[in-house]
Amino acid sequence: MRIFEKANFNIVGSRQKAYVFSGVLLFISLGSFALRGLELGIDFKGGREFVVETALEVSSTDARIALTDVLGQAPEVKTYADVSAGSAVALLVRSAGEGETTEIQNTIVQGIADAFPGSAPRVVKTDVVGPRFADDLKRGSIYAVFGSLFVIFVYVMIRFEWRFGLGAVAALFHDVAITLGLFSLLRGLMPFSLQIDQAIIAAFLTIVGYSLNDTVVIFDRIREFTNLYKTEPYNRVVNRSVNTTLSRTIITSSTTLLVVLTLFIFGGEVLRGFAFALIVGILIGTYSSVFVATPVVVELHQRRLARAAARSQRRRR
Repeated sequence: MRIFEKANFNIVGSRQKAYVFSGVLLFISLGSFALRGLELGIDFKGGREFVVETALEVSSTDARIALTDVLGQAPEVKTYADVSAGSAVALLVRSAGEGETTEIQNTIVQGIADAFPGSAPRVVKTDVVGPRFADDLKRGSIYAVFGSLFVIFVYVMIRFEWRFGLGAVAALFHDVAITLGLFSLLRGLMPFSLQIDQAIIAAFLTIVGYSLNDTVVIFDRIREFTNLYKTEPYNRVVNRSVNTTLSRTIITSSTTLLVVLTLFIFGGEVLRGFAFALIVGILIGTYSSVFVATPVVVELHQRRLARAAARSQRRRR
């Protein structure tokens, strides 16, 4: 199956428009970071997580309101999952409050029992993340993301050349920054949690790998066509390379997006933030492979030619 069988879009010639579009997205993202920040989960700020089984169905919104009064601060409450085939359900309660774990657990159980008579709440799972461990996780996550970008730069540089490596890293940074910016911009506005936790970091690393796959396919075609059409201008060769891989890029992204959309719709509350990050990352990553990574390579190639021409003129003088 192929679409865009005879595609001939002037993608390289339209790169200035793409720069403006990406610049606006990055500006909004950085502005949201500065003004709103990110909502960190207990993985990165420390806290406690309880899975509370109840005999009656309890709304996560109502449970959050009830527990805010007894805990003194608003916890994060989600509908977790069906615990059994019967009537039992579970709530995932996350709290960053200080105090003994047992004391907080008893407060949560008593608060739900008082607010919802007959619910018979009981804690079936408890996770605790200390502040020092949370700092280590935060630092390790930052190292993982930037370390992956460095390794990718080296890999692409060895496989192609340094200009391609720089283009790939620019596109990946673009993808992660905009996805994070959207998490910052929409936090508190979506009907599901956009907290940054280890699952979201895993989603970002998945986005990096997926976007790189698309980018490398385009770069490989550019290298092939550069050797095949040596007399053609470089911009035309690059444009032809992108157009011939456009069908593969769109079909691969669309099929992957369908799977992730299914996960988002049917995967439950716990996986919704993870799936949302992948949806945004796939869309932005597909765009950046064509309109960010490739134009960066073209710009660097033109600068190299300009420097070579300038050196040639100086020698003639």
